[in-house]
Amino acid sequence: MKSLRTIALKEAQNREIPEISTPSTKISEFYGSNVFDKKKMKEYLSKDVFEKLISSINQGELINHDDANQIAAAMKAWAMEKGVTHYTHWFQPLTGSTAEKHDAFFEPSGDGAIERFAGSALVQQEPDASSFPNGGIRNTFEARGYTAWDPSSPAFIMENSAGKTLCIPTVFVAYTGEALDYKAPLLKALSAIDKAAVDVCQFFDKSVSKVNASLGIEQEYFLVDLALFNARPDLVLTGRALFGHMSAKGQQLEDHYFGSIPERVFAYMVDFENEALKLGIPLKTRHNEVAPSQFECAPIYEEINLAIDHNQLLMDVMEKVARRHNFKVLLHEKPYAGINGSGKHNNWSLITDTGKNLLAPGKTPKNNLMFLTFFVNTIKAVHEHADLLRASIASVSNDHRLGANEAPPAIISIFLGQQLDEILDEIEHSRLSKKLKEDNSLWLGIPKIPQILLDNTDRNRTSPFAFTGNKFELRAVGSTANSSAPMTVLNAIVADQLTKFKVDVDKLIKKGDKKDVALMTVIKRYIKESKAIRFEGNGYSDEWAEEAEKRGLSNIKTTPKALDAYVSEKTEELFTKTNVFSKRELHARHEILLENFYKKLQIEARVFGDVTNSQIIPAVIAYQNTLIENAKGLKELGLSKEAIATPLAIIDKISNHLSIVKNSIDTMLEERKQVNKLEDTREKAIGYDEKVKSHFDTIRYHVDKLEQIVDDSVWPLPKFRELLFLK
Repeated sequence: MKSLRTIALKEAQNREIPEISTPSTKISEFYGSNVFDKKKMKEYLSKDVFEKLISSINQGELINHDDANQIAAAMKAWAMEKGVTHYTHWFQPLTGSTAEKHDAFFEPSGDGAIERFAGSALVQQEPDASSFPNGGIRNTFEARGYTAWDPSSPAFIMENSAGKTLCIPTVFVAYTGEALDYKAPLLKALSAIDKAAVDVCQFFDKSVSKVNASLGIEQEYFLVDLALFNARPDLVLTGRALFGHMSAKGQQLEDHYFGSIPERVFAYMVDFENEALKLGIPLKTRHNEVAPSQFECAPIYEEINLAIDHNQLLMDVMEKVARRHNFKVLLHEKPYAGINGSGKHNNWSLITDTGKNLLAPGKTPKNNLMFLTFFVNTIKAVHEHADLLRASIASVSNDHRLGANEAPPAIISIFLGQQLDEILDEIEHSRLSKKLKEDNSLWLGIPKIPQILLDNTDRNRTSPFAFTGNKFELRAVGSTANSSAPMTVLNAIVADQLTKFKVDVDKLIKKGDKKDVALMTVIKRYIKESKAIRFEGNGYSDEWAEEAEKRGLSNIKTTPKALDAYVSEKTEELFTKTNVFSKRELHARHEILLENFYKKLQIEARVFGDVTNSQIIPAVIAYQNTLIENAKGLKELGLSKEAIATPLAIIDKISNHLSIVKNSIDTMLEERKQVNKLEDTREKAIGYDEKVKSHFDTIRYHVDKLEQIVDDSVWPLPKFRELLFLK
């Protein structure tokens, strides 16, 4: 009987590249064709309602019942012309994926059926909330939750071979009003940063009335043939290969990154990009990544709420299209041990409604002073809340990357580049001039804030938070993450810091300081107070860990302890002040994240036991029996001890590895039983991390040693060389 691995290998080697149908040679002709965007709104809505909807999108104004009915009718008319039969509220629960409950447009009537979609259905839906983690917000017997329309993110049509569905982006809340999703707190954080940034902008430009946070999200991923994926229970159930010896050739030559995109992969990229472009996702870049079978796609910048919706939608599209190409997309941060994992770099900046990027250096002293204000306040915010930012990117899968000399370390630091770093040092040590004239200095020793050259420094790949010319890049976000979590934190902490900055500046102005002197006085102080978080060197080095400790920077390497920052008094004060989370919501979220952590480790532990006991050990014993028969045969032939020594040595080596594997599995099982008895969620998460997970590496090491010994033809699991290099 052929093994599943053998069948999978044969399938993978005989794949044909499917024909790709592109809607048009010009992307502009089909970009956003499946989106109810402003152009289509204008076409299908009355002028009055269209203007009200745009005002709601821009200013957050409520939409009345009559207008909602007209918008719903217009949306339905557009969707049905496109062949849509159903609609759904599309939301992002704390399970880490997107969710939908489809309803048909048609309703039975006395004469048959009619197509109906009322404003009430557009604005609110009631999906079953009992299946979603509640963190203590709801009782287990309660099932009510509400989705509420988010007009700022346009509705879109999801196409499937079986039909089309109108998807309406929404928030998801409990019937008591608390957030059960990622979007609701993000929108609150964006409201906070908008208000705080506009208030500070008034020091420089009175015409600014709105500030939007913008975001560009790079998405890294691995591809593996679907048949090979299905032959690996660990990949199917956990998203990563729990076993597998590194291939003789991995990424050491770095020839994958600089090679051409494989033909089969290229076809897949074109296909999912076409689908993404129809959904208005502005994908711009595609390329190989450093590890074999690792790739990246990236859009241009968008308003942050839309960018995150698009990223969640993109991951869904990538998964669906992959099936057409007999691929499986691996979004796990570390699907393969020994080679680079995947991240999701979040490129963040602030844009005014006048078109000014607040993190882009200007050409005049005034504009550069505005740049310095927002630049230094961001640094100060990250310094004040580094532990919270670390918590926002913490997960069981991201722990594999952080500090693994392939991704930013768990120590949160900021890289600015030599020029900016030196400018801040110069400002810190310069003496302010109290007498300001038009061409005179703001401070002695520096003629004016120098025009900063855009993008004139190297990137620091070891920095979790790097300035890259006109934006900050949060590099520590994991590839599976919903970027709402870190972006909610980042925007909230910067909003809080800008609010404090305005208070500090206003106090000095009230005392009689000129505005520019007051601004620079506070900026100087902030530069000095946040200096510890600025680091220009190698974040992977042991020296940095020692230096960071001296500077008072924390180095929290595991998720359960990192998540403590969510429920500190400092964090509770921050989020209640910015109206992003209530204390109850924070503690609920903390509990959910801890629960998610230990449950994923629980699954991994079970897979370790199941696969080892049911596949690996039987295969190894079968091979060992062959060797035993061989040794017996040699002995019966009367051959010398030396002739029998080799098979006996191999048998002995196999026995030793098997013994350690079996004992470790049994010990892990007992540890798991004990940890499962713990009632406190935090203690249980730490128990799984420190007691259960501690056996994983030992089991893996000895299984991987067995993989190198056992006959290739009887090894049950597709090997790394097959997973990584069969495309």
